[in-house]
Amino acid sequence: MLAATGTLALLTLFGAITSWLLLAMTFVIGLGLTLHVPAWQASIPELVPRQQLSRAIALGSVNFNLARASGPAVAGSLVAITGAWIAFSFNAISFAGVILVLLFWRRDRSESTRGLSFRLSLFQGLRYVYRTTEMRHVLIRVALFIVPAAALWGLLPLVARERLNWGADGFGVLVTCVGAGAVIAARFLPAIQRYSGSDRTISNAMVLFAIGLVVMGASTNRIIVSAATLVMGFGWMMTLTTLNTAAQMTLRSRMRARGMSCYLTAMALSMSAGSFLWGTVAESIGIGLAQQIAAGCVVFTAAIGLAFRVTPSSNLLRHGR
Repeated sequence: MLAATGTLALLTLFGAITSWLLLAMTFVIGLGLTLHVPAWQASIPELVPRQQLSRAIALGSVNFNLARASGPAVAGSLVAITGAWIAFSFNAISFAGVILVLLFWRRDRSESTRGLSFRLSLFQGLRYVYRTTEMRHVLIRVALFIVPAAALWGLLPLVARERLNWGADGFGVLVTCVGAGAVIAARFLPAIQRYSGSDRTISNAMVLFAIGLVVMGASTNRIIVSAATLVMGFGWMMTLTTLNTAAQMTLRSRMRARGMSCYLTAMALSMSAGSFLWGTVAESIGIGLAQQIAAGCVVFTAAIGLAFRVTPSSNLLRHGR
């Protein structure tokens, strides 16, 4: 990712960038993310005590949402001042910073392939995820939530432009509201999980998300829609952070990266399918009605999800697996 963004910066600086080169470099960055994110997720339990895992995952989600909200604004300012090349340059510098942190990280343990090939290791990971009930349930609930909830992200630009008559700045406001909701959720998540437990926290957060989606689909008032978006950010954060924590606490250490790869793949596939689905529905019946139907689906899948418990068994917790 450092090499790709650095190359983008140089090509843009010297006016040699083309649309195909931009797409090619973006593809390379995507490959880098595919390798980076599962390993990053798997490293979190090594950095914090087990009892702090939920808070650590929530903090990571908050940082992601803050970056998603502020990144476009910062990049836009840099582009306006000096040109697109400087934005790519800062992106490259950020990757260099991560590399330096990793170079100075003194880990207490190291991995081993145990003599297995990549293919056998992959098969072993998939088999473990399939045979572990809690992990299998996590993946099911990820799909049950994200497929209908993708109506938020898939239709948000259209909501800003067509229903609220907002430009790029208005879209940025809505994304910022999602991030603000995520920050608020991180503050209250541990207490809510202690009171309700993971399974009910997920279902309740999904219902809260659905309420926000209904309001967004029914209103064209900017203030009301912004408030609804904040509520959805709260529900989105509560649901996915709880599922992420359940996955991390279920997986064995040596299976964690492979298990989290399955988790992230389920998220990506569900988001792609959901965005395509609700984009198609919105084109046929309108944005607002599509969002209200999606909200009903979220409530329905929240009820279904209660049949798939994700709380790790006491045996897993006792043995630190």
